[in-house]
Amino acid sequence: MSEQLKPELRFPEFDGDWFETSLEQLMTFKNGVNAGKENYGFGYKFINVLDIIENDFIVHDLINDSVNISKDEFEKNIVEYGDILFQRSSETRAEVGQANVYIDEQRPATFGGFVIRGKKKSDYNPFFMNYLLKTRQSRLEIMKKSGGSTRYNVGQSTLSEVVITTTAIDEQQKIANFLKAIDKRIKLLKAKKDALEDYKTSIMQKLFSQEIRFKQEDGSDFPEWEEKALFQISNKTSSNIAANSLDEDGGDFKIYGATGFLQKVDFYTEEQEYISIVKDGAGVGRVLLCDAYSSVLGTLDIIRTIEENDLRFLYELLQNMRFERYVSGSTIPHIYFKDYSKAKFLIPHPDEQKKVSSFAKKLDLRINVLDSLVNDSAKLKESLLQKMFL
Repeated sequence: MSEQLKPELRFPEFDGDWFETSLEQLMTFKNGVNAGKENYGFGYKFINVLDIIENDFIVHDLINDSVNISKDEFEKNIVEYGDILFQRSSETRAEVGQANVYIDEQRPATFGGFVIRGKKKSDYNPFFMNYLLKTRQSRLEIMKKSGGSTRYNVGQSTLSEVVITTTAIDEQQKIANFLKAIDKRIKLLKAKKDALEDYKTSIMQKLFSQEIRFKQEDGSDFPEWEEKALFQISNKTSSNIAANSLDEDGGDFKIYGATGFLQKVDFYTEEQEYISIVKDGAGVGRVLLCDAYSSVLGTLDIIRTIEENDLRFLYELLQNMRFERYVSGSTIPHIYFKDYSKAKFLIPHPDEQKKVSSFAKKLDLRINVLDSLVNDSAKLKESLLQKMFL
């Protein structure tokens, strides 16, 4: 065997060569169940494409759909521990043939017609195989064998011919356990982030409803909140920057689009932090808090506070605004400041606004730290997938 059949990163107790094999040597392939529409929604748990692409692995409780088929049909299409499920078809080559593993040892399931099952017939670690089939090398091997014009497809014969490079079962187990530990950390960090986001949502609702209030520095109450329209505490300016006018990503300044940060450019239009609101298209009403020394596309309104009103307070307030009330247009939804600026809110004294703003900012900083840890862990895992496999 050549030296190239050893991965770049490896546990020290292993030094033997890896070896190539086809998926046909490891599993047998079968297309899934196609039932009449009246048979869906009850019966046996039924794995579909979303179960493959939305989960790290598949267990019985994570499967959303069900299908009513006979026991004999179920036995012919049974999915058990260690079986691999593949996405048969996709609009893009990059997604076709995505794989996931079924790891429920107690409860079997079945699978749908847009899925191909790889029934385990040889000895491999299911978790290891799941990670291996998600590596860039394996994905490229599957994608290049896919066919189609309007949609890309893989079939049983296609998957049978896919060649992977694997190793002995004890090394598979070691790699799988290591990567599972990273997945566990990512899952834990995501759960902490989600819990903190839920806490922030809950506490902000209580603050805006005045169920809880901050006190002044001397312990006394702040003045009563006053009803004001949005135009009384903010104003709007517009951008004329079109997405197709931008050069390739480059520069030191951010520019924002409908989904948030778009790219870096070599100019800026706004010197101070500001709020932007998507005014047309699918993301209409989305509210963004934008950095100083940045710009937005012309599809977003630029909102600034006036007088002593606090910008971050207004940003938090607008998170709960129902912009759909102000949408016009049948084909492309649109909102106008002249309409939604008439919305009225109970607004506290600027000093109390700052208290709310400071509290929200501290929570956001903690959320951002957790988000960075999630992203860093995900990048580490991606790097390991490339270095620990061939």
